[in-house]
Amino acid sequence: MIVSWMNDCVIDVLIYLICDDLCLIFIVATSQMQATYARKSFPCFDEPAMKAVFSVTIIHSRDTVALSNASEAVIDSVAVKITTFEPTRKMSTYLLAFIVNLNYSLQIRIWARRKAIDDGQGSYALNVTGPILRFYEHYYNTSYPLSKSDQIALPDFNAGAMENWGLVTYRETALLYDPILSSTGNKERVSTHWFLTQTVSFLKALEIQAHQILAVCFSKGAAVLRMLSEFLTEPVFARGLSVSILSLHLCCCNVCATVRIHIPHSVENIMNRWTLQMGYPVVTVDTRTGSVTQKHFLYTWYVPIKWMKTGVQQPQYWLLQKTGTLISWLSGQDWVLANTNVSGYFRVNYDPDNWDRLLSTVSIINRAQIIDDAFNLARAKIISTTLALRTTKYLSKERDYIPWESALRNLNYYILMFDRNEVYGVLQAYLKKQIQPLFEHFKTITSNWTRVPTGHTDQYNQINAIGIACSAGVEGCRELIKSWYREWMKNPSRNPIHPNLKSTVYCYAIAFGGVAEWDFAWNMFKNATLASEASRLRSALACSKIPWLLNRYLEYTLDPTKIRKQDATSTIQNIARNVVGMPLAWNFVNARWSYIFQQYGKGSFSFSNLVSGITQRFSTEYELQELKRFKEENLSVGFGSATMALEQAIEKTTANIKWVTENKAEVQRWFAQEST
Repeated sequence: MIVSWMNDCVIDVLIYLICDDLCLIFIVATSQMQATYARKSFPCFDEPAMKAVFSVTIIHSRDTVALSNASEAVIDSVAVKITTFEPTRKMSTYLLAFIVNLNYSLQIRIWARRKAIDDGQGSYALNVTGPILRFYEHYYNTSYPLSKSDQIALPDFNAGAMENWGLVTYRETALLYDPILSSTGNKERVSTHWFLTQTVSFLKALEIQAHQILAVCFSKGAAVLRMLSEFLTEPVFARGLSVSILSLHLCCCNVCATVRIHIPHSVENIMNRWTLQMGYPVVTVDTRTGSVTQKHFLYTWYVPIKWMKTGVQQPQYWLLQKTGTLISWLSGQDWVLANTNVSGYFRVNYDPDNWDRLLSTVSIINRAQIIDDAFNLARAKIISTTLALRTTKYLSKERDYIPWESALRNLNYYILMFDRNEVYGVLQAYLKKQIQPLFEHFKTITSNWTRVPTGHTDQYNQINAIGIACSAGVEGCRELIKSWYREWMKNPSRNPIHPNLKSTVYCYAIAFGGVAEWDFAWNMFKNATLASEASRLRSALACSKIPWLLNRYLEYTLDPTKIRKQDATSTIQNIARNVVGMPLAWNFVNARWSYIFQQYGKGSFSFSNLVSGITQRFSTEYELQELKRFKEENLSVGFGSATMALEQAIEKTTANIKWVTENKAEVQRWFAQEST
C-alpha cells in the first residue's frame, strides 16, 4: 500500500482557497497527472505505455466529497470519511485523477460551485451528456465501459480540460453555460471542449492508445480524418472505427473490401503518408497543360483530389506520384477548382489564368478556401502577395461569415506587421471601404441594432462587422459602442449589450474611453459570478489606449487576489495584442522574468504562449536584438516550457523582418490604389 498526502508543495495536487458567493472560504483539491506528475504523488513507472490497475482510497473530512476515476463506496467514521473506489481499468498513470471537496452536485454528476449550479449553469452539459454518450455508443458500435462519468468545473484550473477516465476536469468557462448571460461563442466553447474531452475520454476508456489519438487529433486530426471519411464515405469510415476499436489496431482493409470501396492502396498505407510525415503538400493544377503536381521537399503523399470544372463536379482523382494528368481539355472560359469543399488536407495553386477565372462566384466554403490558400501560398513565395490581396477585393459584396473570417484571419498578419508604420493608414482605409457595406447590412437586418440576426453564422459575422468597422473608423460605429456602454454604466444591474456582442463592445468602449470606463469594467469583473463574463471583462480591460492604466493592469497580474494565477499569463498576452500595450508587456516580462518563470514556467501548458504572444508583432532589427539579449541575460534563470517558443520567436522575428523588407513598398502601393 502506498500512502500519498495531498499538499500544495507538489504540482500534481492543486489546492485552491475559493471565495463563494457569500465569501465563505472552501478548499478544492484536484490532481493533474498529465504529463509526468503522477511520480510526485506515488512511486510509479510514469510512462504512458506502462499501465496498471489503480485501487484508490481517500481519507477526508466529513464535510467534503471525494471523487476518482471509478465508482465509490463511502464509510463514515466519527472523525473522517473513508471513500474507497472500485479498481480502475488497466490504464496509464497520467489518467488517474482524484478530487476532494467540490461542494455541490447534480445527480447526473455535473459538479461545480453551488452558485453556478443554482443559477443553472450546469444544465446545458447535464442535458447533453446522456444523448452524446448514446451517440458515441451507436457511432462506435460499442458500449461505454466505465460505470460513471463525472464532469467537474474548477474555478482555478490552468489546463482547459483534462479527459481523465470517468472524471473529466474543466475550467469553468469550458463546462458552464448561462442561457441568458452567455454568448453563442461561449456555448460553442463549452460544446467544443465537451465534445473533444468526451471523445478522447471515451476512446481512452476503450483502450485506444493515447498516442494514436493525440498525435493526430491535436495537430491536424480534424482535417485528416475528414479527408479519410470523404474518400471512404462516412458509413465505411464509421464501420472502420468500430472494427478498429474491437481489434485495437487501425486497419480498415477488410471493411473496404467487404463494401467494395475502390482505393489505390490500403487505408494504412495511404494514411501513414499523412500521419507520419510532417506538414502537407501543395498541389498545383496547370489548366494550360492539364498537369497536376505535388510538392513538399522529400515527401510524396497519396492525394485524393475532389474537383470541379466550371461548376460541374468531376470524378475523384488520386495523385499518387509527384506528377499526374488531371485534365485532358479545357476551353478558354472554363475554370478548375480543386479540393472542393476543402475535403483534403492540402493547399492548391493554379496557373495565373485559372487564378483570374476563379475570382468569380463559387460556393461559400470555397471562397474562403481560395482566400486562405492564396495568402498561405504568398507567404511561402509560391504566388505574389498582390495576387493574394486581390482575393479580398470582392469582399464589399460578401455577406457570409466563412469568407470574411478567412480574409480577416489572413489580413491580421498584415495588421500586425504594419500597424506601427505608415502602411497602416492605407490598410485601414481599404478595410473601411470593404467593411462598410457589411456594417450597413447588419444595421438594416437588425432594425438599427435592436434585434439579433437569425442565422448562426450571421451572429458571428455581425461581430466581425462591428469590430472591424470600429477599428477602421466607419461612421456611426464609435457612437453605437459608446452609447451601449454608457447605458450600462448608468444602470450596472441591467446590461443592454447582447451577450454575442459583449467582448467586442467592452473592448472598444474601453479603447475609446478613459479611466471611468476602465474602472467600471474592473469593478464589474471583480463582482462577476459567471466565469465567461469575467473572462470577457478581463480581456477587454487590456484594450485601453492609456499607457499608465495598462502598466497598472500588468502589475495586477502578479497579485493573485486581483488576477488568478491561471489567468496571469493570458492577461499579459491580451495586453500585448494591443498595439499600445505590446512594448509595455515586453518591458514588463523582460524586467520580471525570474519571478514570472518561478511562478508559471515549470509546469504550465500555456507558458510558452506568453513568449509567442508578446513577440508576434516583432519585425524590426532592434526587436530581434532585444530578443537575443533577453535570451542571453536569462540563460541562468531558464525558460522551461517556453524554451522552444523563444527559439521560434527569434526565427519568426527574423522571417518577419525579411517579409516586411520584401513586401512593404508593394503592399503600401496596392492598398493605396485600392482604397480610393
